[in-house]
Amino acid sequence: MPHRATSATFPQPYDPATDPPVPSEGTIVVEIVEDIAFVGLRRPDKLNALTLSMLDSLVDVAPIFRRRRNRHVRAVVLHGEGEAFCAGMDLGHALKDPVGIARRFVSRPWLGTNVFQEACWAWRRLPVPVVAAVHGHCLGAGLQLALGADLRVSTPDARWSVREAHWGLTPDMSGTRSLSEVVGLDVAQELTLSARVLPGDEAARLGLVTRLADDPIAGAVELLAPILANDPQAVAAGKRLLTTARASSPRRAFARERRAQLALLARMGRRGLPVR
Repeated sequence: MPHRATSATFPQPYDPATDPPVPSEGTIVVEIVEDIAFVGLRRPDKLNALTLSMLDSLVDVAPIFRRRRNRHVRAVVLHGEGEAFCAGMDLGHALKDPVGIARRFVSRPWLGTNVFQEACWAWRRLPVPVVAAVHGHCLGAGLQLALGADLRVSTPDARWSVREAHWGLTPDMSGTRSLSEVVGLDVAQELTLSARVLPGDEAARLGLVTRLADDPIAGAVELLAPILANDPQAVAAGKRLLTTARASSPRRAFARERRAQLALLARMGRRGLPVR
């Protein structure tokens, strides 16, 4: 069934005059509108710079949309409250808790990621498409979070940067893989080593951004509309195959294609051909 959301159904922006105060460490808010889950970074006074507790929340929230009881959710939109998508990692806040940093650096063998990496990569594991709706700053950890989405919609004037080298660091939240996948190795090298800031329209020309829109949340919903009109299991299979293909040998990738298609064909045989 085609998606029916209109602009009137989008999440309402955070209003400090009427909404509860935001904790100093920030929070993650989830609002489900029809069949789309809107997952928002809420720390607007700090341009949604991520804290350790926000990373924990991102890791905890993502798997919710894999559970059977949430199968009605057909897509996720990641966005930021206030004036920015995400200005990066709040290092000053995080460095107050060195034990917390060390604990979150430990990789979980059943996933192959630590908390910093899983906060971004967890969205790739979902069976539904994930779109990052970007405005304002999208820097460092914020850019890596946006790259964890399958698609990205940005305002033309948003500020994108692989900013870590400017701070004497390197991308370590799954960005080394996701960036090179999205823009290619040479562009990924240039953006990472220079740490330069580029506007959304240039990010789109480089392939970092899927689509430009003055209202990125509305643009994300528009981008999702034809996807949500398709069979959800076919969409999930397509996402899974494409996400794993680059890291697989051709033999393994083609085997996955065969298995996925056979499962869909068997399901079609049980249910009959789709009505067009």
